[in-house]
Amino acid sequence: MAVEQLKVGFDNFSYVIYCSNKKESAIVDPSSDATKALDLITSKDLKLKYIILTHYHNDHTSDTRRIKELFPSLKIVTSKSDEENLGFKVNIYVSDSDKLKVGDVSLDFILTPGHTQGGICIIVDNEAILTGDTLFIGDCGRTDLPGGSFEQMFKTLQEKIKPLPDNLIVFPGHDYGNKPFDTLGNQKKTNRTLLVKNLEEFSKIP
Repeated sequence: MAVEQLKVGFDNFSYVIYCSNKKESAIVDPSSDATKALDLITSKDLKLKYIILTHYHNDHTSDTRRIKELFPSLKIVTSKSDEENLGFKVNIYVSDSDKLKVGDVSLDFILTPGHTQGGICIIVDNEAILTGDTLFIGDCGRTDLPGGSFEQMFKTLQEKIKPLPDNLIVFPGHDYGNKPFDTLGNQKKTNRTLLVKNLEEFSKIP
């Protein structure tokens, strides 16, 4: 699989998506320290093409400026609405059904509001989904922060995440669960935020 999961700090996950054939890569959510990601890219002799931000929160984005200074030609990718809270320029805006390529690796984007207004998830080669702070292993992202909405989160989980194929590997933005990743099919069976039947049940999850 063309995804490497990297632990950053206490519980953040950062990711490197790469194509060995065409030697291209992207960092997803560099967090506070992209050293591991950059070391991986260097070790595989890859060109860094994109930084992709699943949402604007600082614990996922704070090393972006430094990387952009090191690699001025790379493109920063996120949603239009979340750019407003970043404080730096975004090069490519993505929303539902938008696509990018990292070498031969296909990225499909889904706009997933709930944790923030412009949160995005990334499907990689129809094999994995990087969910940021939308879906964790066993839970979902907080909705009580500025820009969050439990109504939007419920709709996102029900209408955008649950219909996706069971075989996708869920790679979350934090190491909050009992394992670092899981199949979406198993999460549909075990994740309390995906098991609720209506908004009222969802609102009562502690």
